[in-house]
Amino acid sequence: QLQFVESGGGLVQAGGSLILSCAVSGRNLARYYIGWFRQVPGKEREGDSCITTTGTSTNLEDSVKGRFTISKNNAKGTVYLEMNNLKPEDTAVYVCAAGSTKEGTCPLQEWWYGSWGQATQVTVSS
Repeated sequence: QLQFVESGGGLVQAGGSLILSCAVSGRNLARYYIGWFRQVPGKEREGDSCITTTGTSTNLEDSVKGRFTISKNNAKGTVYLEMNNLKPEDTAVYVCAAGSTKEGTCPLQEWWYGSWGQATQVTVSS
């Protein structure tokens, strides 16, 4: 069973930056692709970014391309989401998740993920 510890959320002004961390323990992180999802009240949870088991390939949702970077350190068991040029519409609860059932690339759809972190709040003021 995987355990998650997320950190790095907070309040930032528009145009600012934050780095979210997702520390995963309990199993070898190299066996899992990891995704970051955002949740806004009244809306469905949606995937922003993901990274493959090896950490060599990523997938980003169009609205965050060029602004967000996801990276993975399997030795440290940690995944990072670097968020730059933040916008008020990025305000959300962010949660990391792990999956292992999809071969090849990592997916942005939540049904491919079986283990979820506890989430961290990101608030971007205008």
